[in-house]
Amino acid sequence: MKKKPFLALFLSFLKIGAFTFGGGYAMISIIENEMVERKKWLSHDEMMDITVVAESTPGPLAINTATFVGYKTAGVLGALLATAGTVLPSLVIIFIIATFLENFLAIRWVASAFEGIRAAVAFLILAAGIKMVKKMKKDPLSWVLFAMGLIVIFLVNFGLITFSSIYLILISAVVGLVAFGIGKMKKGGKKQ
Repeated sequence: MKKKPFLALFLSFLKIGAFTFGGGYAMISIIENEMVERKKWLSHDEMMDITVVAESTPGPLAINTATFVGYKTAGVLGALLATAGTVLPSLVIIFIIATFLENFLAIRWVASAFEGIRAAVAFLILAAGIKMVKKMKKDPLSWVLFAMGLIVIFLVNFGLITFSSIYLILISAVVGLVAFGIGKMKKGGKKQ
């Protein structure tokens, strides 16, 4: 029986939580690098599935991803440890800032540091998106859904339309389910 990596899981997510700025989207590529490339606890496909499920469920993406990765890697205790590792650094930092530093962002060097961090966060989010597109299933339906999502996002960001990302996720899920059902029916028809 394979030994569960409880301590390694907690420490990995503690490190990810401590050194990732910008929230869940910025964490995706770091989590994937740690869990898939370095530790080899998950495959690229498993990580992609976890990311999709984490995005689709209520709650912060980083915590959902950590919880799902922890569960997949080491069960319920793994989920708890990965989640705790992700949350603990932010909790400690926010507690310290709230306790000791009034007007934290008014400090000139802190504000300057956050300006630089913003650029890095944008890169991390872009890197995660590019990785997901590279690993996306390369069939016409996936490309159509990707293009439609991209168009809607651009239209929303330029203020041309108002459209919730929740609807985009739901529409894509329904289209995927319909395509899956049609594919099953075609395969069933060929066997007869």
